[in-house]
Amino acid sequence: MQLTFHIWRQKHKDTSGAFNTYTVDGLSADMSFLEALDVLNEHIIATTSDESVAFDYDCREGICGTCSLVINGIPHGGGKGKSGVTSCQLHLRAFKDGDHVTVEPFRARSFPVIKDLVVDRSAFDRIIEKGGFISVNTGSAGDANATLVSQKAAEQAFDTAACIGCGACVASCKNSSAMLFVGAKVTHLASLPQGQVERSQRVKQMVEAHDKEGFGACSQTKACEAVCPKDISAHSIAQLNKEFLRATLAAK
Repeated sequence: MQLTFHIWRQKHKDTSGAFNTYTVDGLSADMSFLEALDVLNEHIIATTSDESVAFDYDCREGICGTCSLVINGIPHGGGKGKSGVTSCQLHLRAFKDGDHVTVEPFRARSFPVIKDLVVDRSAFDRIIEKGGFISVNTGSAGDANATLVSQKAAEQAFDTAACIGCGACVASCKNSSAMLFVGAKVTHLASLPQGQVERSQRVKQMVEAHDKEGFGACSQTKACEAVCPKDISAHSIAQLNKEFLRATLAAK
């Protein structure tokens, strides 16, 4: 199998970048996309004077969300028949022999390029630091059935807790909004009894941090929902707005 890769090359955030084109033979349809990039780097080292392409990865099992790439214009390369996957779980059988594949970093002002396909997503970490956890002393772990949680609340918490913070929602949004990410974190903790103590404080601080980091506002196009590798629903954005309104009114 042969693919032609159009890869974004950029030394760092203060330099301009451009696409470089490489054609690679001997690829297998059973390879993951990151395995194909490994083969591409071997090809670059063996046949050109270019540096190998820098890209992020960790688990390569669709768990961590580190492998954040825009493939053919779509974050993680998802689309019809290929949704719900991270870049590392996208396989070359999604492409045809001879295809041209464009690979770019996640593009957002709040995600500056470090090098090539690697971006700095520490803005998400700073949002989490403002309240995306439970810091109050909840005591030692009790029996599993000691604290009653309704089925609806449990399902909502589980669904939103699936967010891996990859940033695909930001990369797909025309406003570079991270509201799906913040909404998932806020909804997850607001659904559980342990999250009630800091509920109002949490949502206000996380929304403030979101805006401070330069992320845009949500315009309800649901592009974020379409590319989320964990299928987080845009309903969590509506829930975030409810939580923020509730906290704001409670403070008056």
